[in-house]
Amino acid sequence: PAPAAAAMAEERACCVVSVSGLPDAPTPAAGPWSCSGVVLSRGPGLVLCQGAVFAPLLRDGPAAWAQPRTLRPDALRPRLRLARLLALVPCGAFQRALARAFGRAEQWRFGGEAAGDDLRALHWFAWLRVPGLDSPGGGWTARAGAGCLRKGEGLLACGSPFGALCPDLFLNTLSRGVVSNLAGEENALILTDARCLPGTEGGGAFLPSPAGPRLVAVIAASFCWKGAEWVGLTLLCSLAAILRSSTSVLDEAGIVVPPAPGWAGAVQAGSGQDPLAWAALVECGAAWGSGVLLAPRLLLTCRHVVEAGALLRVTPAPSPGRAATVLRGRVVFATEESSPFDVAVVELEESVPAFVPPRLADTFLPGEEVSVVGFGALGHACGPSVTAGVLSAVVAVAGRPVMLQTTCAVHGGSSGGPLVSSRSGCLLGIVASNTRDTGAGATYPHLNFCVPITILQPPVARYCRTGDPSAFAALNRAGKGVRAAWRLQRQPGPPSKL
Repeated sequence: PAPAAAAMAEERACCVVSVSGLPDAPTPAAGPWSCSGVVLSRGPGLVLCQGAVFAPLLRDGPAAWAQPRTLRPDALRPRLRLARLLALVPCGAFQRALARAFGRAEQWRFGGEAAGDDLRALHWFAWLRVPGLDSPGGGWTARAGAGCLRKGEGLLACGSPFGALCPDLFLNTLSRGVVSNLAGEENALILTDARCLPGTEGGGAFLPSPAGPRLVAVIAASFCWKGAEWVGLTLLCSLAAILRSSTSVLDEAGIVVPPAPGWAGAVQAGSGQDPLAWAALVECGAAWGSGVLLAPRLLLTCRHVVEAGALLRVTPAPSPGRAATVLRGRVVFATEESSPFDVAVVELEESVPAFVPPRLADTFLPGEEVSVVGFGALGHACGPSVTAGVLSAVVAVAGRPVMLQTTCAVHGGSSGGPLVSSRSGCLLGIVASNTRDTGAGATYPHLNFCVPITILQPPVARYCRTGDPSAFAALNRAGKGVRAAWRLQRQPGPPSKL
């Protein structure tokens, strides 16, 4: 645990776990291997960490991860000295959520120093009894169930990058983010945009509260890739799900887990706007992306998501009082390929029930907190994801904003989704793209570009009055300055590699 007297509660609840084979073992292993951990109790001293850190010591090798049963200490070659391994436990609810959310066809990979690319280890966790942590009057770390979580809610992740490499610098560092997506029984699987590094696996994710932070989840994987695309999200497993899977192990050890107090997430004061209710999944043949509803039958998305004249399937995100329903739509306008504004307008055949239209922004404040809602990453499986960041730049030509840049994590499938002001709840624009370096072949999810709503609002208003798609024709007549900005190109200058 962090030694500083002024350490935050999150830091006091976390630690580093280092594992190595005994030097006198018949076949000494290399090691040591390390990861982060959470101190769940100091009476008795109890640590929970990822199970994959023990992979090099398994008698049966990686094949042991494929079984559904708990692994006892005799499943390891050596025995631990400073801590007693109670068991390695698979979390069934997390495993089932993983299988549903991350399809094999989409080539998901998860990074971590211990876990590598072995997906079979992701849902395994280790219980350690650590007598050195016993403290008179010590109790359990405050915790909350993941069932109360909502997308967009703030989280604080705590872990040690690179494990035991340099604890003086890296022990129990903090990263702030939001709940990006949820899946499984009582939200067993959680995605957050809090940025974590290899070695933080096993660390904790905490919910802020007036009474202090509450541990809600354990970091399962710090990096996620979908095919060749770095997604920039961190994978968490609900602590409550791990505890449910560990009942027999803790009972046998005589450890009584106190009930978690009731918890209800704080309701944010604000505009009453619900950005999740504006987002919709837009499918055109095998292609899909996001869209933002402006009216019960009017949706904006990106040109590259749809085909002119094609029949679309539009699925508005479910919300209280509104189930997910697939609606038919048709493209009534799409900008030309030569237009810098990648925009399409879709009319729905039926109205979205109980729809409350967004309030549209008329000013943009660089540095303000924003969020993106879209069906990137897990969109098909788990509904829209939410990522948070700041409005990093407002690009203007002749005094008129023509491009918004943000630091939100944006992925393939997010195109067309809403960019929202966290301060006012107003719609700022629609997501057009993230950034790809064509020279290096790298995608940067945290540098992305949006079409300002102030560009789109006047033609939308004219179209709503007249029903004439030619109201959008001005989007095809942008000047040279606007075109250069959207080509990410200095004027004059060579073609941009972005």
